[in-house]
Amino acid sequence: MDERAKEQEITLKDEERTKCEIWTRVMGYHRPTSSFNIGKQGEFAERKYFVESKCGCGK
Repeated sequence: MDERAKEQEITLKDEERTKCEIWTRVMGYHRPTSSFNIGKQGEFAERKYFVESKCGCGK
């Protein structure tokens, strides 16, 4: 970067930032994702997947 670009670089402190709210269209109407059931979102991250051929049933 040249000197001019360094001078123009903008940085924000955390207290200067604004929360960005994300909206989605659900069942025909718009709503913020922050109103979603957090339990369902947490459950999705905890899911475990398996391959049936590796179940150990001996077939």
